Formats: sequence, C-alpha cells, structure tokens
Amino acid sequence: MLAQPRGFCAGVIRAIDIVEQALRRFGAPVYVRHEIVHNTFVVNDLKAKGAVFIEELADVPAGNTVIFSAHGVSKAIQAEAAERGLTVFDATCPLVAKVHGQGKRYVSQDRTVILIGHAGHPEVEGTMGQIPGRVLLVQNEQDVAALERRFTNIVGPDIHDICYATQNRQSAVRELARVADVILVVGAGNSSNSNRLREIGIESGVPSYLIADGSELDPAWVRNADVVGVTAGASAPETLVDGVIEALRALGPIDVSTLPGIEEKDEFRLPAQLLRKRADAADTA
Repeated sequence: MLAQPRGFCAGVIRAIDIVEQALRRFGAPVYVRHEIVHNTFVVNDLKAKGAVFIEELADVPAGNTVIFSAHGVSKAIQAEAAERGLTVFDATCPLVAKVHGQGKRYVSQDRTVILIGHAGHPEVEGTMGQIPGRVLLVQNEQDVAALERRFTNIVGPDIHDICYATQNRQSAVRELARVADVILVVGAGNSSNSNRLREIGIESGVPSYLIADGSELDPAWVRNADVVGVTAGASAPETLVDGVIEALRALGPIDVSTLPGIEEKDEFRLPAQLLRKRADAADTA
C-alpha cells in the first residue's frame, strides 16, 4: 500500500531543476554548496552530469557558478559569494524563505525568535543566519515547557509554519498506519523529514523502517505482514520507491495499490536568469 502523497515536493523539484538548467547553460562544472537535497541517489546523479558539491565557498574557483541548496543559507554565506564575484543561483525552497521572512518580522516587533529544529541541520543554520536578532533553538519538548514559563507573551507556533508538503506526507503516514502491518520509509539517513515519517509510523504503533533503496530491505521485517505500507521522504525520487516494490516482489506475489490522498499540483518558478535561457533555447529550436 503506497502513501499519497509521497516523495518529491515542489521545492525539491525546483532545486534539482535549477542545477540541471545551470549545467545546460554554463556547462560543467557547476558548484553546489551542500547537498542540493538530502538524497545520495539524487546527488550522485547530478555529480555524473557535472555538478560539484562543496561545503565551503572557498572551494569554488573565482568566476564560477555556485548554487545554494534547497535548505537555504545565512546572510554571511550570501555576502561571501557576492564579495568573491561568484554567479549565484539560490535554490532555497520558497517555503523555507517564507520562514526566514517570518523570523525577520518577529525581530522587527522586538521579539526573541524561538526556532524549533535540529542543531547543525543546514536549514536551521541558514534560518538562524538570516534572522537579524536573537534566536533560541529548541530541540525537544522539555525545552518548550521551560520557554512557556520564561516567556509569558509567547506567540505560535502556527501549523502553517510547517511546509504543506511536510504536513501532507506526515498525515499520509498516519493514514498508512491505519492499514499497514509494517511501514517502509524510502529516504536518506540524513533527511530530517524522512526520519520524522519513520518516527510517526512508530508512534502510531506500527513497526517502521527507513531504507535508502530496495537493497536495504530486510525480509524479516515483512515476513509476517499482510499489508506493507510504503512512503518516501520529500527528497526521495519515485524510482527508489519502484526499487523497493521490486524488492518486495522478489519475496513473493504482491498487489500494489495507493491510498487516496492529496494530489499536490504546486510548482515553484525557476530563477529569472534560467527561465530566460530556457525561453531563448526554445526560440532557437
């Protein structure tokens, strides 16, 4: 039983498209700061096409093109790229940029910003580096209780602070847990949203496992299951889901169906410079 929705979200599609379009326009190499999205399959595919993944802008030769990952970057990184004269394409998900904007608005109201997330995650580092004021990072429920005692006029969080794609995939896993005996989440180990999907499955009382692809399937997990639920994190391509299905089919006959769910139709525009190049190519053809 497949969850709906699952896999790539609009922000991930946009980020990958930016790298591919930049490679077409400028040729290889195109440098990408951090993994464009947290999925080894995607990263290796882009490497094969000429993308070079780096963590420090110092590793980008002068005069080259650099792309910021979907997770976003701090103002300091943006300034460093400008100082070095690098051609920059920002693949920050628009919904991540929305959080940046909301944080800035809170600071403009003389508020302390409380950010819920994981220390060291690039999206958290980028957000904290975008907000020009005090930001407190909260990583667990115990910290939340302390904050409520400390700040009597606390505001939020609003459920809309979580991107719709993340919400949709989490809701879909809860529905999957109603019918599945075991849940397989396709995604990378360093993908926060994929890990959260696995945690939700477990919280719902269903044994749940995070696997990168079909090769990691342990037959013991599904040996006594009548219904195997399958979903994928927002950075996992559908081809990896197909691989997991084939690995299940290798164990015996299966019927594949999809739960009813939200069909996401949102699309995020590419940077204007890449759109112009795409239009020019179409006119030439």
